Amino acid sequence: MFISISVKPKIMNRLILLTGATGYVGGRLLSRLEERRARVRCLARRPEVVKARAADSTEVVEGDVLSAQSLDAALAGVETAYYLVHSMGSMKNFEEEDRAAARGFAAAAKRAGVKRIVYLGGLGEGERLSPHLASRQEVGRLLRESGAQVIEFRASIVIGSGSISFEMVRSIVERLPAMVTPKWVRVQAQPIAIEDLLAYLLAVLDRPLGESLVYEIGGSDRVSYEAIMREYARQRGLRRAIIPVPLLTPWLSSLWLGLVTPVYAHIGRRLFTSLQHPSVVRDDLALRDFSVRPRGLVEAIARALRNENLEYAESRWFDALSSQGAPQKFSGPATRVVDARSARSTASAETVFAQVVALGGKNGWPFQWMWRVRGALDLLVGGVGMRRGRPVGRKLRVGDALDFWRVEIIEPGRRLRLLAEMRLPGRAWLEFEVRPEGAGSMLTQTALFEPRGLAGLLYWYGLIPAHEVIFRGMVIALIRQAESKS
Repeated sequence: MFISISVKPKIMNRLILLTGATGYVGGRLLSRLEERRARVRCLARRPEVVKARAADSTEVVEGDVLSAQSLDAALAGVETAYYLVHSMGSMKNFEEEDRAAARGFAAAAKRAGVKRIVYLGGLGEGERLSPHLASRQEVGRLLRESGAQVIEFRASIVIGSGSISFEMVRSIVERLPAMVTPKWVRVQAQPIAIEDLLAYLLAVLDRPLGESLVYEIGGSDRVSYEAIMREYARQRGLRRAIIPVPLLTPWLSSLWLGLVTPVYAHIGRRLFTSLQHPSVVRDDLALRDFSVRPRGLVEAIARALRNENLEYAESRWFDALSSQGAPQKFSGPATRVVDARSARSTASAETVFAQVVALGGKNGWPFQWMWRVRGALDLLVGGVGMRRGRPVGRKLRVGDALDFWRVEIIEPGRRLRLLAEMRLPGRAWLEFEVRPEGAGSMLTQTALFEPRGLAGLLYWYGLIPAHEVIFRGMVIALIRQAESKS
């Protein structure tokens, strides 16, 4: 049994700032706020990504939580701000980045007269918390220095299609008939369904302003991580053996996880250190102050599976632009090396472009085995590999993850540019342009690379033989596919 309160749409005149709109929770919260017809302003490092997903009524401004100037502009006139950003995906010191961001946001909120900040942190108690959990709770304390009312929700793992926790469980259980697991699989947690987490985040808007509060939230069941995996297997009709052993350290576990799931090794390592701590609700204040009654594990997994069975997730954890860390910065003028190839087709530009935007995921790539080898090598060095796939059930849009690429530009029927997110000694793009020509069309495919130092140059020129096969073959394959359908 569960009760989840639905909120009827109503006009809300108070301005709300949402940070983290490209993330898993933030992306879903944005659509719920728009359903309530709230006045929403989103702060984003790449506003074009949010604009592709947001309603016309939502204001999107460019900025960064580490930039005081952009924060002052974003927070002007705001009453309530949702702080849903963190730096766990950063390759740098994520604790320092989170600390600096929280301090800057608190100071800017104080200058702007923000009345309330809503923050999502993590459940966990004790003097020896993992760096990840300690950082999440430190952020809450720093935000309270703003003088605004800070409502901090502390949650255990989130169960929902596309969440990092659910993706870990799903990938492990689906792929491994027998699992040798660390001893922390017996640690107790209180997982919460994404729908119930969103209900809490929305319910804050209907409460009066007052003192800052910390709410511990979780589903109705306290279970071990082993029980979560077993319940997933039961609902999928899978028989799985789970064998806990004491020898798997967080570091070894993260490397192993990187080989069998889409979770990056460096993120997995940080998560695993947190999973060694119980994450259960010890204070029932949330149940007393809110009418949300979270569902249990069985129903949470069932709902997530229904979305997975439809091969569609409203938002996914790796859709966040920070999931691979901050963009690399290059000093001095950039030197780009280019591989450009063109081919004419008797098919229309629309037909050719349809083949371009269908690339990746289950549709694969021309010379798929070579791409898979490249993806496997990327996983070995802590990269994303080819496991992210592509969105299913809708068209590509700016900001989407596409295997180890990210959609940077898409102009329907004409142009697609992909930014590489594999581990590279530089930055790389793959761009496709299609234009009408006579009775047919012209396809131009361009690979661009900004090498970083000598290692970058050696990388590019060392792969010229492989590029000759892949890039030449890809143009030919796309043209043939288009002409076979025209």
